[in-house]
Amino acid sequence: MLFRSDVNITTRGATSTLATSQLALVDGRSIYLDFFGLVMWDLVPTNPNDIKQIEVIRGPASAVWGANALSGVVNVITRTPREVAKSGRATTVTFSAGTFDRNVTGRDQSAGSIFQVNATHAEAVNDRWSYRVSAGYATQDALPRPTGALPSGTPYPAFGNTGTSQPKFDGRADYDLVNGGRVTVAGGMAGTEGIIHTGIGPFDVDRGSRLGYMTAKYEKGGRRVAMFTNLLHGEAANLLTVGPDRKPIRLDFDTKTFDIEAGDVRTIGTRHALSYGGNYRHNAFDISLAPNGKDRNEGGGYVQDEIFLNDRFRWIVGGRLDKFSSIDNAVFSPRTTFMYKPHKDHTFRVSYNRAFRAPSLVNNHLDVTVVTPVVLPVVGLYAFPTRAVGDPGLKQETLTAYEIGYSGVLNRRATVSAAVYWNKTDDAIAFTPVAAYSASNPPPGWPLPPQFVPPGVLTSRFTYVNLGSIKDKGLELGVDAVVTSAVSVFTNYSFQAKPVVAFPAPFSINDVNWPAKKDRKSTRLNSSHGYISYAVFCLK
Repeated sequence: MLFRSDVNITTRGATSTLATSQLALVDGRSIYLDFFGLVMWDLVPTNPNDIKQIEVIRGPASAVWGANALSGVVNVITRTPREVAKSGRATTVTFSAGTFDRNVTGRDQSAGSIFQVNATHAEAVNDRWSYRVSAGYATQDALPRPTGALPSGTPYPAFGNTGTSQPKFDGRADYDLVNGGRVTVAGGMAGTEGIIHTGIGPFDVDRGSRLGYMTAKYEKGGRRVAMFTNLLHGEAANLLTVGPDRKPIRLDFDTKTFDIEAGDVRTIGTRHALSYGGNYRHNAFDISLAPNGKDRNEGGGYVQDEIFLNDRFRWIVGGRLDKFSSIDNAVFSPRTTFMYKPHKDHTFRVSYNRAFRAPSLVNNHLDVTVVTPVVLPVVGLYAFPTRAVGDPGLKQETLTAYEIGYSGVLNRRATVSAAVYWNKTDDAIAFTPVAAYSASNPPPGWPLPPQFVPPGVLTSRFTYVNLGSIKDKGLELGVDAVVTSAVSVFTNYSFQAKPVVAFPAPFSINDVNWPAKKDRKSTRLNSSHGYISYAVFCLK
């Protein structure tokens, strides 16, 4: 397993330098970082051995989960302390180590190393109290970086990769109530270092950057009341861009997130399962790249009814209303799904969902000047300033999805799934150049006569804009089969068509990311519409 510090996951789409559309949670606690709109998976303190299951929702899911569940949700659920204590492995220690080759184009390096250690101890003190503590450390040498030129002829960016070190600690205590409920208190910390890539270049996150959390919750059946706080601190320097002082641009961040939520599930008669709830969140920001953005408040509520029409037909309908202090109007996210079960092992569904992503703090309040070098004839090297700013007036990015799907079990051995989807994204948020220097507006200190400023070449301003609409469609197929009691096999196939965009000039499809295509004659990837398929055998 590699422990890179820059990991991006997106469902049904291609990621940019930052994956901003995928909501991620651990035991219901959001680990989505609102200031930049991303998930730093290396800042999750959970020991992999403590994970019970991982729930993945493909497609928009704001109707229940709120903002930023644009393309899907990943919810990591850990085992309770009592489950670990009774598993026969109440105390575990795992080590792993390895090497990887670091010979790439233009550079031969010695082998890199990987090391990880994790430890967990859980105990059921009595029939009421139980606890679990875990700690771990992972380190990896820098991945190799080629030198020379890309196929287009552009040189590889002149910076070296850095390795990562990731310590972590996590603790949880449960108290099981007489009435069947449970009170949980948990907290932990994870640290990291290494490179993350952004729209203004790669940042090298310093050692000591960390995310700490605390959470408390009460659960009984479908009822849940919870609160958490995420405390993030980090420092980083850009490896490519410098400011007017000719020093690397800094990304120093301190954020505090406070969230409280409540929800419940009630049955009404024999045909309705009603879910409802809501949350309120306060974010306090201190971000060097966005000095004018200080805090953000958000709140929302949802209601959903699962209607059992009869043994074969089921209808889910619901919606959520959210209000952000950074968005002018409240946002409504509806959903509905109609399911038909001709047999207990087979389900057909037709669904409609709408979700949204709120502009991040950096989207709204980025404020930095980047000095860009260029080689001019006769003059030689010349550096000019480019402003990169946010837009406080951005609208939310909205995704509307339609899906037809099937899932079923064949002969009690194979689980088969299929889905066809059509997505439309409105007001897509993108970071793009919006102004350039000209003869009437030359860069500061321009060493030549103004008429020699190349029109439209030297960008003077970048910002975030709502581009317009993007239409996507795709197909997903999967089979998970049990061959014997010791062997299982699964295979998946997915197809994502080239997106269709409707952007105002001068924007085009080149301003969005395309899904990759696997060449039919090789494993090479190129930037077109495409498909990916694979199969894995598992020994149990």
